[in-house]
Amino acid sequence: MIEILQQIINGLAIGGVYVLIALGLTIVFGILGIAHFAHGSVSMFGGYLTFFLVAQQGLPLTLAIAIALVVGMVLGVLIELLAYRPVRNANHINAFIVALGLTMMVEGFNLQFFGAEQVVIPTGATRVFNFGGLTLPELRLYVILGAAALIVAMTIFVEKTKTGQAIRAVAENRDAAILMGINVQMIPMIVFAISTALGVAAGVMVGSLFAIAPGVGEGLVVKGFAVLILGGLGSIPGAVVGGIVLGVTEALAAGFISSAYKDVIAFVVMIGVLLFRPQGLMGRA
Repeated sequence: MIEILQQIINGLAIGGVYVLIALGLTIVFGILGIAHFAHGSVSMFGGYLTFFLVAQQGLPLTLAIAIALVVGMVLGVLIELLAYRPVRNANHINAFIVALGLTMMVEGFNLQFFGAEQVVIPTGATRVFNFGGLTLPELRLYVILGAAALIVAMTIFVEKTKTGQAIRAVAENRDAAILMGINVQMIPMIVFAISTALGVAAGVMVGSLFAIAPGVGEGLVVKGFAVLILGGLGSIPGAVVGGIVLGVTEALAAGFISSAYKDVIAFVVMIGVLLFRPQGLMGRA
């Protein structure tokens, strides 16, 4: 029993990362209908930038993360303005091609400016806590708490603030939102800024827990879309539930079967869920 609980705790940490990636994808897809495939590469950019500021410029980790988040939000606005807005009213294949092109551009930028070496963001969080036989590394605790705080903040923003209500109104009916006086030109920029900031936070967590290297972003965005499908397309609660389910399933598979098959087993579980609920765990029938 202890070992199962230990693997669940391990899964919550990586599940939190998946939730943040999926939340960034789901608000873009659910509100703008764009499959933002470059999200994983942008997340890695945030991780690389944080590593650069901490390891090479000597900035404190919290300040480096704050700067990376702000840079990420600006980058998100630029991506919406320069890449997706010109093709907003075109065929969906145009946005798809733009997303693929953006992925290659951001990956190339990361490779050119940060190099091909695998890097780990230094955090100094090396303590290990023990609770009734369970082991919880300090860094994993921070990742779980950070992910939970961002999920709560995101939920409050969307549900309780006027901007969040405007975003939901545009998602429900764009024409009605225009008649209500909502600035529908501003909403996509806000959505991309939030999405990219969540991606940067996930990139920092991946860079702290594991490592950042070329190609990691593509795998991360595939997991993000898997979470979207598992939880229900466009559903914020679905992204949270799907991310945790995927993370815990991977951890249990790695702990009790083999880490080599954790991805396979996690996707088998996802396919099994979709056979019984094609709309996803939290999607509308």
